Formats: sequence, structure tokens, C-alpha cells
Amino acid sequence: MSQRVKKRFDISVATAGQLISSTFQLDKTVTLLYGLLLTSNRDDMLYYRGSQKITINRDEIFPDKYESKLLMSGINVSPNDRYYLLGEKDPGNGQIKIDYLDSNNVLDFAPYTVSLYLDCEVADAS
Repeated sequence: MSQRVKKRFDISVATAGQLISSTFQLDKTVTLLYGLLLTSNRDDMLYYRGSQKITINRDEIFPDKYESKLLMSGINVSPNDRYYLLGEKDPGNGQIKIDYLDSNNVLDFAPYTVSLYLDCEVADAS
């Protein structure tokens, strides 16, 4: 028996032009990844200033400087349709690596947090 759950991982962007490399470890109970989504407490910063490279289990899912706005979803989209679909991706070693880059833009910089959400299947522990 398994169930679908959402996992969240946060990255704090404190300085303009900052490159942040973070590796997150999924629980051993995660058996499949269905999709991912980026959000922020400052959507304007994420949309206009952000790009990233994302790898799962050492497989490049999105290349370097992939624009964040392509992985965001607006409130006018049904909650069931908000995730970028990965199919049924095997999490392998469970390592999610993101290299997030804040790029200079016409927007004045303010510190913000980027959240990576994963739509996962988790095996029942019993």
C-alpha cells in the first residue's frame, strides 16, 4: 500500500546575485516522484530573478540556468494541475540537488525564500 504526499524543501536567498547549491535527501520510503513545483514568499523575485539546475539521483532534470518562471504555477490553475510532471521518476538514491541562481534584474533585491515541492509516492511503513 502506498500514498501520495508532497515534500517541501526551502532555500534562503540573502544576497543579490547569489548562487546557492543545496542537496536534499528524500525519505527512504519515497518510491516514485510524479512532479515538482517552485514557489516563493516573494513570487516576483523568483519569477524575474531566478534560475536553477535540478538533478535527481544524479540525473539532470533541468539544465543550468533553467528559468524559474517555467516551473511556477499561478493561482488561476487548479491545485491538481500545478506540478511540472516528471512521469513516474525513480528517486534512486533520494538525493535532490538544486543550484539556484539569483540574477540581477530591474527589480530591487530583497531577501526571499524559494520552496521546491515534490509530488511523491510513499510506501506504507507497515
